[in-house]
Formats: sequence, structure tokens, C-alpha cells
Amino acid sequence: MVVVVVPTAYALPPPSLLLSTTSLPSPPPLPAIFQKSTAWLPLTKSRWVVAARRTSLLPPCQMSFAEAVGKGDEDGVSRATLLWRAAKLPIYSVALVPLSVGCAAAYLQSGLFSLKHYLVLLFASVLVITWLNLSNDVYDFDTGADQNKKESVVNILGSRGVTQFAANASLALGFMGLFWACAEAGDIRFIILVTCAILCGYVYQCPPFRLSYQGLGEPLCFAAFGPFATTAFYFSSSSRNLSSGISPLPVTGRVLFSSFLVGLTTTLVLFCSHFHQIDGDQAVGKMSPLVRIGTRAGSKVVKYGVISLYVLSLVFGLCKALPATCVFLSALTIPMGKMVIDYVEKNHDDKIKIFMAKYYCVRLHTLFGSALALGLLLARTRITT
Repeated sequence: MVVVVVPTAYALPPPSLLLSTTSLPSPPPLPAIFQKSTAWLPLTKSRWVVAARRTSLLPPCQMSFAEAVGKGDEDGVSRATLLWRAAKLPIYSVALVPLSVGCAAAYLQSGLFSLKHYLVLLFASVLVITWLNLSNDVYDFDTGADQNKKESVVNILGSRGVTQFAANASLALGFMGLFWACAEAGDIRFIILVTCAILCGYVYQCPPFRLSYQGLGEPLCFAAFGPFATTAFYFSSSSRNLSSGISPLPVTGRVLFSSFLVGLTTTLVLFCSHFHQIDGDQAVGKMSPLVRIGTRAGSKVVKYGVISLYVLSLVFGLCKALPATCVFLSALTIPMGKMVIDYVEKNHDDKIKIFMAKYYCVRLHTLFGSALALGLLLARTRITT
């Protein structure tokens, strides 16, 4: 079979129209950007550079929609909020309260108080707490505990080395202030006790000890900020001026029992900071108390801890170990203590809301410590009058 392909005929315009140059208008000139010129190459490059920059601002999608929804609340936190959380400014009350209570106990005993001495010690204490916070972020970064913790200073700065340097510099400057205070007081007991407090912080988080991973963080915190730090600041108010006729301050029940209460409130702050970190702690083998007992039992611990705080305050007052003014003023903070108990009991299993539990404990710690310090000051005023 022979297949014949017949081409389709198309009508062409007459030759006169094809050959005419006046019948059709000439096409308009091309825009300048499409004309051949030496500017073509740079323009093309600049356009691609702009496009590349715009593209680089869009991070590649590395998670599914379900994962994105799951992280919505976390990713919605503003950078300012992350910086505020990383700074941990409310946590620095753990430097203010032991110092204030210790100096107030010394004032009750001797009637001496130096504002300059107090401010230098406050600045030095803040630097030591800065070292504690920064080094904690560094070593938790090393173990992977802070891998998903966006408010970690290491994750925000993107540099472990810079964070470590800042931590060490803060500790060195803090020690300078503490040694100055020791020289002013002339009491070696101060520097011994404050060094013990700092060593508690070191073995709490730094290698090779990392005792916080064994669940020993709370006892170390109690010892560091309670008997060690508070009593050390009490001794810092000793006078080396022998002509004043004032001997080194003796150890009294007031300062010891006051330091016990300060240690208890500080430990509550640390304990409540573990509620929202249980998953991360479990992943790296950090056996915090809440990893061991769970959040429900942990809420009971908080409840009994707060109740024991006020019971002990009353008992110490009845035994004359604390002035009545301390017992009365500390009792005024009971509503704040109840707020801590209620909040933790209600939200202990809510991973988002329970984050605020430690800040409620910080408020309790600050208010109770302030009441304790003010009660010691008023007791001295009542004695002198």
C-alpha cells in the first residue's frame, strides 16, 4: 500500500505586500534593558544577586506540617522574650536575698552596716551568679540537654567559646570583689564559706562531677545559698578595726536558722525549674528529682515544701531563734506561697504553663527573704528603743 501525503495549502499574502517597506510600520525599538550593551552583564548579575538574597531569607522547610504545628507555641516566642529568658534577671534574687539576710543578721548582732560594702558584695554576687548561669548553659550544651532550649545563651549567641569566656571572666571579677570584702572585714571565715558555696555550684554542673545529673542539685543548692552564702555574708560585716572595740561576729542561732529558711526557698526555685525540662533531661540521662518521681509527686513536694517553710518559721519564732518581727512579716507572704502551691498543682502536667512555676517561686523567695531581712532590722530597732 502506498500512502500519499498531501500537504496542506496555506494562503500567502500577495508578493507586493511582502516586498513593500512602506505598507507596514517599523516595529518599536526595544527597551534599553533588552538592547545589547555593556550594561547587560552587570544588570543581570545584580538581578540574580537580589534574587539570591531574597531566597536566602527563606529558610528551607525541614519539618512536616504536623511538626510545625507542634512547635508553634515554641517558635512563636519573640526574640526579645528569648533574650529575657536567657538573661534570667529574676533569678538574680538568689544573690540579693542571702546577702540582705546575712547583713541584716549582722546588723541585729552588732549594729554595723556599710552601704559601700553591701553594694560591692551585691555586684560580686551577681557576677558569680552570672558565671553559674552561663557555665550551666555551656555544659548542658555539651551534653545535649539544651539542644532544643531556645533561651540557652549558647544557642542564642551561636558560640560556645564566647559563652565560656564570659562565664570565666564573670567568675574572676566576682572573686576580686569577694576578696576585697574579705580584706575589709578581716574575717577569714567569710572567704572560706563563700568559696565553699562556689564549689557547690561547680560540682553541681561542671565536669567531671556534674552531680546535678545524679539528682543532687537540690541539696547542693540548699547548702550553697543557705548555710554557706548567708552565713558568709553575715561574717563579711565583721570589723577589722580593733580600735572600734568590736570583735569578730559570733555564730548565732538567728543567722543559722535564717540561712536555713533562705536555703529552703532557693531550693524550691531550682526544683520548680525542672518541671518543663523533664523530656530533655531524660533524653541525656540527667536524673533530676522530677525525672525520678514525676510531675504529680513533684507538685506534692512543692506543696509540703512551702508549708514547711511557714511551719519552721513559726517554730523558730516560738523557740526564740528568730525575732517575732520575722515571724510576723514572713506570715504576710502566705498568699504568695498559696499561689505557688495552687499553680503547680493545677499545671504540673502542662509543659507550656508550668514554665512559669519557677518565676512564681522566685517571687516567693524574694518576698519571704525580704520579710526575713526586714524583720531582723526591725528587731534591732526595737532593742535599741
